[in-house]
Amino acid sequence: MPTKKIRIIVTGGTIDKIHDSDTEALVFAKDGSTQIPEILSLGRCHFPHIQKIMLKDSLDFEDADRNFLVETILAAQELAIVVTHGTGTMGKSARWVSKHVKGKTVVFTGAMRPHSLSFSDGPFNLGGAIVAAQILPEGVYGIMNGRIFEAENLNKNTEQGRFDI
Repeated sequence: MPTKKIRIIVTGGTIDKIHDSDTEALVFAKDGSTQIPEILSLGRCHFPHIQKIMLKDSLDFEDADRNFLVETILAAQELAIVVTHGTGTMGKSARWVSKHVKGKTVVFTGAMRPHSLSFSDGPFNLGGAIVAAQILPEGVYGIMNGRIFEAENLNKNTEQGRFDI
């Protein structure tokens, strides 16, 4: 099975947040940097192209953000796309993209705990998404907690702190 070229589109979410000691809150880096290159480097994964289009909490996403994401996916040369996204509205965005993007494999992923903190699920989820984007047929999916979800079934279970069907 040949390896597909992969583009990772960064939109923000918990996977990219860091602890701000001044406010005692989880925030995005003040310099606008993303944690994704570090995660890939730790996994010795150097082949995906990374494109940061925003750093935004998904609870603040608007339809304009989803349209921009669709435009970015459609403009990408790669047929395999991984989207890092906040878990709060990941399912909504995946379903939005599935209505507008055909002919590509798009895999959403993120984290319930930031990469910058210990015991993050982010690297595990990102690794799964990179593999899935290479082998799944065209369509829109989510990879969280070791499971593959089609866009219409990508739902966060806030009581359990995971994604369930």
